[in-house]
Amino acid sequence: MKAFILAGGKGTRLSDITKGEIPKPMANLLGKPIISHVIDNLIDNGITDIIISVGHLSHVIKDYLGNGENFGVKITYVEETSPLGSGGALYYLKDLVDDDFVVCPGDALFDVDLNRMESFHKQKGGLITLFAHPNLHPYDSDLIIADNFGLVKDFHFKNLPRDFYYKNCVNAGIMIINSKALESITELKKMNMEHDFVFPFIAKNQVYAYLSPEYVKDVGTSERFNKAEKDLLNNIPKKKNLKNKQKAIFLDRDGTINVYKNFIKSANDIELLPTVPEAIGLINQSEYLAIVVSNQPVIARGEATFDEVEKMFDKIHTLLGEKGVYLDGVYYCPHHPHKGFDGEVKELKIDCDCRKPKIGMLRKAEKDFNLDLSSCVMVGDSYLDVLTGKNAGIKSVRVTTGQDSKGEAVADFTASSLEQAIAWILEKDN
Repeated sequence: MKAFILAGGKGTRLSDITKGEIPKPMANLLGKPIISHVIDNLIDNGITDIIISVGHLSHVIKDYLGNGENFGVKITYVEETSPLGSGGALYYLKDLVDDDFVVCPGDALFDVDLNRMESFHKQKGGLITLFAHPNLHPYDSDLIIADNFGLVKDFHFKNLPRDFYYKNCVNAGIMIINSKALESITELKKMNMEHDFVFPFIAKNQVYAYLSPEYVKDVGTSERFNKAEKDLLNNIPKKKNLKNKQKAIFLDRDGTINVYKNFIKSANDIELLPTVPEAIGLINQSEYLAIVVSNQPVIARGEATFDEVEKMFDKIHTLLGEKGVYLDGVYYCPHHPHKGFDGEVKELKIDCDCRKPKIGMLRKAEKDFNLDLSSCVMVGDSYLDVLTGKNAGIKSVRVTTGQDSKGEAVADFTASSLEQAIAWILEKDN
């Protein structure tokens, strides 16, 4: 697979660092230019055939990288003689690529398992796969609206009114494109990558979202640039790469994240417990992933549809996002083993392997996020959550914010709130 690095912009937001003397991809980030960090990640993924789109002060990039020989890669340049936006330079690739290729920004810091993303891309069979992730400010970011299979249904751009609940699924600027998609570009002109190039393929069901917690950060402002330097010093980008084993804090939903109201059947009844955003924020700042695992028997019982349950989780994503925190993953079991409910969904009335205290949801997350399950922790308000942890062979914490915990399973710690639970886990981890 070849790579196409977008490095033609001026980067005016970073002018206090570049001083207008170098293009933004050449800003020195912990001893070397940003674009050099980008190339390092490509090499780590076995990608050594690289095309770079250059424009503003292009000679600075060319003088530094040359033909790539000194960096262990082969570099071809395409020159933007006038600004082409984020997507216009794709026109030059029509004669340079003949298969899948990865597009990445030359002015962002990232460390991503692109081979894992490519496998997802090939499995789905679309023409375009977008790298998506949750971020700290989804309320003012372009959102990807995708179904549970990753098929992108729509974009919701940040300048539009947003009067609905949504998943924290943000376009990170990295994508894998099949060369056949370039046939849609018939002339060299200024284009926006998302609006003008990607969007028309959504209606053709040819765009998928690859959701990942890996490190991708825009360094377009001095504040974000300085934060990226600190992250590099602490080796955070590398640690978050899914080539490396991850660890997670598994969270129950009702009574742990939101107020316990028995069987919740509508998003209207979702209400976050006090200090939950603070607790999730502690996880986001740690080396753990925040992953929800929840039994939702209301689906099998015929009391709520899949769409209604999805809306409940969307409300949680939205409320957390408004507080600048996020969940990395959500899994729920729609099954229920007992029959006899009016309106029940018969095909879901089964004894499955995902309903807690069984550990099917944890196993699914283990595969999806390359987890070291033994390093994970289960947190919930019920003895079933504690027993789930026991069945998985991991530590468990019970919070007293939900239903009474009746059963023989004993948690490793009992907390009065999710925030206290997370603080205990992180303290024990140090």
